[in-house]
Amino acid sequence: MRFKPFHATLAAALAPGLGLAAPASRAAPGDRYVLVTHAADSDSWWNTIKNSIKQAGEDFGVAVDYRGSGNGDLAEMARQLESAAARNYKGVAFDIANFDQLKGPAAKVSAKGIPIVTINSGTPQESAKIGAIMHVGQGEYDAGKAAGERAKAAGIKSFVCVNHYATNNASFERCQGYADAIGVKDWRSTSMIDTGMDPTVVSSKLTAYLRAHPKTQAILALGPNAAEPAIKVVEDLHLKGAINFGTFDLSPAIIAGIKSGTIQYAIDQQPYLQGYMGIAALVIAHDQNTKDPAKIIAALKANPKFQARLKEYDLKPIYTANGVSSGPAFVTKENVATVEKYAGQYR
Repeated sequence: MRFKPFHATLAAALAPGLGLAAPASRAAPGDRYVLVTHAADSDSWWNTIKNSIKQAGEDFGVAVDYRGSGNGDLAEMARQLESAAARNYKGVAFDIANFDQLKGPAAKVSAKGIPIVTINSGTPQESAKIGAIMHVGQGEYDAGKAAGERAKAAGIKSFVCVNHYATNNASFERCQGYADAIGVKDWRSTSMIDTGMDPTVVSSKLTAYLRAHPKTQAILALGPNAAEPAIKVVEDLHLKGAINFGTFDLSPAIIAGIKSGTIQYAIDQQPYLQGYMGIAALVIAHDQNTKDPAKIIAALKANPKFQARLKEYDLKPIYTANGVSSGPAFVTKENVATVEKYAGQYR
């Protein structure tokens, strides 16, 4: 299917309904944008975001680079941000894995007059302090609390948080929300294991914890790197159906775990939206010379290519006054079929 050029379509779509005249496009074939993340190369969850920024580049006619940290090192992420400032990208998107460590490098990007959009980790408040145009992500504490409320309704009073990325503040926000919902105090010392991403280490540490704490009622995994080894642990220890198992994010293995009943639910933050909308917002900001989130969101809503992506992948962004909430949404046995086709790719 061939779409009309984005800017021509946008002008026609916006002017009648909103009284806005879309300016002539200033995009050039050489325009280049970048997404910088804290993600280690081994973290497969980010494949969905990599796919999304590739498609955003195709839809908006720009080049997009991806820069991870290599091994989850925040110092390396900071260096990548400083490099982005030096390379004079048209726009920089990044996740706020640690506000204190990244605010300095972010200031160097802003000092060059380069627009910023934050995604994934961090809060809208932190995003505003950094000087970003908007934030596209999931409220991590709220998502954890929503999972905890689901667990509380099932009678859960104890849990273990399988934390595979303890270098990221978002991981603690997720666990904190869950712990607050079910009423667990001092959870960092009693109900969390710092596993790292090596699946063998995740498996051995979780197995040891569950054997030492046989009355543990629930497992909260913070993503596929934690959940996938945990699936085997639960099955090997014959805990399937006896322990309440929830995880953040999706992958083919997590989908299979939900279908088999090993995992009760997954918390879907729709990462595709984070990557795609992060880049798209930067392109719109540059082309329309605006930092107004309302104008950028209006342009996204009017963009036929973006709307086609939403429909194809069954994605549902939640628009706010100054950004976009991409989650949380729960995937269970009841609705797993609707997201199974694209899990780990576009969902």
